[in-house]
Amino acid sequence: MNVNLSDTFEAYIKEQIASGTYNNASEVVREALRLKMQQDEIHRAKVQAFQAAITDGLNSGQTSPLDMDSIIAEAKSSVHT
Repeated sequence: MNVNLSDTFEAYIKEQIASGTYNNASEVVREALRLKMQQDEIHRAKVQAFQAAITDGLNSGQTSPLDMDSIIAEAKSSVHT
């Protein structure tokens, strides 16, 4: 497999090798791909959790209009208690 990289990426890879962090370009690319895969998995888990929360909310029952005056009055009374 051949991959074309921008000058910026090539310079970064060379810096990583020169610093001794990695031995060669393949190691840098493999690590970058591992990190991307982890990031994708975290994103998928967050989306699934968000979708589950939406479903839970939709299935939580009927809603009723909120009366802000009552909510504020209740909040004020609980603070002074």
